Amino acid sequence: MTVVARWNGEEIARSDNTVVVEGNHYFPASDVARSALTPSEKTTFCPWKGTAQYHSVNAGGAINEDAAWYYPSPKEKAAQIKDRIAFWNGVEVTEE
Repeated sequence: MTVVARWNGEEIARSDNTVVVEGNHYFPASDVARSALTPSEKTTFCPWKGTAQYHSVNAGGAINEDAAWYYPSPKEKAAQIKDRIAFWNGVEVTEE
């Protein structure tokens, strides 16, 4: 199964190797269009995953603030999401 992330009419990620955690598909960083990501200052903390850092998504001539996140140093229980990126805030993630 291939999973695709789209926002504002553009495909920003495609992979047949996502990991699903808490209902979110985490894409390998290598399967995400790096040109669509702009680093953000936002961080959040999850007690079992650790500290998440964010990117804004730039697609179709618009910016979706803080719509992608990743855990640069996930805790041991979340090791499977290291070097992976997930999306939210209107980014459509579908299985094809």
